Amino acid sequence: MAPIVEMRNIVKVYANGVVANDGVTFTLEKGEIHALVGENGAGKSTLMKILYGMEQPTSGEIFVDGAQCHFHSSRNAIDGGVGMVHQNFMLVPSFTVAENIVLGNEPTQRGLLNKKQAIDVTNEFSKRYGLRVAPEAVVDSINVGMRQRVEILKALYRGANILILDEPTAVLTPQETQELFAAVRKLVDQGKTVIFITHKLREVKEISDRVTVMRNGRMIGTVPTSEATHESMARMMVGRDVFLNVDKPPMKRGEKVMAVKDISYVSDVGRSVLKNVSFNIFAGEILGIAGVEGNGQTELVEVLTGLRPASSGDASIEGKNVLNKTPREVRMAHVAHIPEDRLTNGLALTASINENLIVDRYFRPPFRKGLSIDYKQVRQLGSDMILKFGIRTPGGEMAASSLSGGNMQKVIVAREFSSEPKLLIAAQPTRGIDVGATEFIREQLVKKRTEGTAVLLISADLGEVMSLSDRIICLYEGQITGVFPDARTVSEEELGLYMLGLKHQSAEEMEAIL
Repeated sequence: MAPIVEMRNIVKVYANGVVANDGVTFTLEKGEIHALVGENGAGKSTLMKILYGMEQPTSGEIFVDGAQCHFHSSRNAIDGGVGMVHQNFMLVPSFTVAENIVLGNEPTQRGLLNKKQAIDVTNEFSKRYGLRVAPEAVVDSINVGMRQRVEILKALYRGANILILDEPTAVLTPQETQELFAAVRKLVDQGKTVIFITHKLREVKEISDRVTVMRNGRMIGTVPTSEATHESMARMMVGRDVFLNVDKPPMKRGEKVMAVKDISYVSDVGRSVLKNVSFNIFAGEILGIAGVEGNGQTELVEVLTGLRPASSGDASIEGKNVLNKTPREVRMAHVAHIPEDRLTNGLALTASINENLIVDRYFRPPFRKGLSIDYKQVRQLGSDMILKFGIRTPGGEMAASSLSGGNMQKVIVAREFSSEPKLLIAAQPTRGIDVGATEFIREQLVKKRTEGTAVLLISADLGEVMSLSDRIICLYEGQITGVFPDARTVSEEELGLYMLGLKHQSAEEMEAIL
């Protein structure tokens, strides 16, 4: 049988000369789940955008069901049976689930949307493919897992036989991930074919039939998943051996560094986002916060770092109040912060790497010289940090915008780690970066903890929270639902129940542990 998709010698060169795809040939067999992996910048997303009609190849050919195709837009691709679910969902928040699913191809009655038929269609597709949704719920009110199911149903409603899933488990709990995997297998049983883009090698082993690895815009190889190991896939992705397990020495807990007591935060529209959050964190430990995104983690970090005011509560560093202080005042209390959005809050993209490395200290010696900045000291710091943290760049004078995502993150890590913090708040420290950079940053977090720094880790990657943390807190709808004093003794499934709010520890239990 001919492949259902064959992409031959695909080349994509952008106007600035960047070669995203360099003669890539990719084949997809009908009825398989095919994993596509590679570091950031490897070219996998570009390749899939070409298949979906979002990008046009510089050269090369695409065949679907044996017929050559030229998809000039996503609409062309959808008409050709190719659908794509993006990592950042493309739903209308104020519309219902049913309205989003039929959007663009609505059933009508007298020129208006036939809501009953839209609901009936949604229920039919939901039952057929095992994708549980609430047709009449407004999208803005449903959780991340259901939003993803809506995106998949939307593609299926439009007639997709080939489904591209881009990092589909990035924000899901273990239970939601297993539910998604069951649905994907059911799709395949009913004749669909799935391309699964992911960074999580364990998921590649669990869900896929074959895996294709890309590196530097080229195809490295395609192998049956049964013949691949985590180590062999990582080696293909990076071009060297990668140590996937974190080597973490036994914890030596020191004095209390931060005390958080009954912090609450009410948003501008009156929504209670944080509700009496309390915890302590000690020198020499990593305290992990696990939770599905959107349950108050972002607001908690921003309250603790001075980026937004708390409505009530207390927070102190070594007994000194830091709540509702300015970001500079919080930093002066020896708090470092790796923000979750490196492009918005982490870096000044038009500034140089060297300038980004001193934004928290340009006003202090040795960088301040009278009324001006001592650029010799700035250049020296830049050279040292580029070498120590393995930042790939021609030099510190390059703009931060010239770096890859992983190297941008290394600049932030270099700046925050070199500030000699007593408390390091790391929010999504490895989000969207490749295996090599992830390995490096996790090693650095453990190193900082072992040196005696208190580390507060917030990550949507539950595996990361479990492997790096000494203690774990679960957050659901702005409340702590559980506290686990030893991360080694709790399972992903157990944490998932607390992350979904299905289990709660009593206030007395948590008080005793905290």
